[in-house]
Amino acid sequence: MKPPAKTKNASGRTAARAKSTSGGARAPVVQGKLVTDVNEGELHALLGQRVRDARARRFMTRKALAEDSGISLAYLARVEGGTGNISLGLLQRLALALNLPIESFFTSAEVPNADFALIVEFLKRQPPERLAQIRHQLLEGEGGGQRIALIGIRGVGKSTLGPLLAERLGIPFVELNREIEAEAKLAVSEIFTLYGQHGYRVLERSCLERIIAAYPDVVLATGGGIVAEAATYELLLTSFFTIWLKAKPRVMFERVLAQHDARIASAQLRDEAVENIERTLDARRPLYELAHASLDTSGKALGLIVLALLALLSRTKRPLLARTNPE
Repeated sequence: MKPPAKTKNASGRTAARAKSTSGGARAPVVQGKLVTDVNEGELHALLGQRVRDARARRFMTRKALAEDSGISLAYLARVEGGTGNISLGLLQRLALALNLPIESFFTSAEVPNADFALIVEFLKRQPPERLAQIRHQLLEGEGGGQRIALIGIRGVGKSTLGPLLAERLGIPFVELNREIEAEAKLAVSEIFTLYGQHGYRVLERSCLERIIAAYPDVVLATGGGIVAEAATYELLLTSFFTIWLKAKPRVMFERVLAQHDARIASAQLRDEAVENIERTLDARRPLYELAHASLDTSGKALGLIVLALLALLSRTKRPLLARTNPE
């Protein structure tokens, strides 16, 4: 599959090629006022907040979003600050660069039928704890099966722990980003450069679907931003037993620094890099918390973490534990 390419606009900036998002992944429903309930100033502020939130969930800098959307950095700063009087054309560029339907900046997605509308209204009345119960009831037994997915921000140990856990369970290990690279025949960094956030997410969804079809048993290491794509994350949650691997921001920074990740691991910008990790974690935390289980890897040896993962799986009575390889 070839993701949608970028093209150059009249000013020479790179922008995603225009394409309808009606068939793409839907954004999570965000509570808030409807367009008709707010004045123009409030609408600009709402737009700025949602652009900032979407960018944080994807761990994108403002500069990266400006380049992907073809919008100048100064103007994007005004939009995010709630003072930019943005046109529909530029709004569409932002939506494409963030791989979101344009309407998600202001309202939830359109209601497809009456049953859906009634269910949504029922859910709106439920307190958070009741919503969590409903979600568990709906997803229980819906997959998960014998597939295990490790989620979390980069540097938490997914790619290191995944193979060790898979070996103990006697099942394959797959790293989603390596599958994406094989599909595109490009490194992840090159995919983002050539095709942007939208192109990467199209490939991510396609590869996840292929993994589900090919592997009834597998340990999967995902990219950290998969939780920001509602439709893809829903597929992951219903097809895998998901484990959120956590670590303190400073620990994750040191691990990424060791991987020579130029995006956030510059030693000269240590404090800023840690703050970026903290902001991204804060933005994604409610999504990571939807995982079936979680484990903090801070300050633990690899062997002990693997044992903790096996114990966690045992407590959930996952079928794979019956086949666990002996030490």
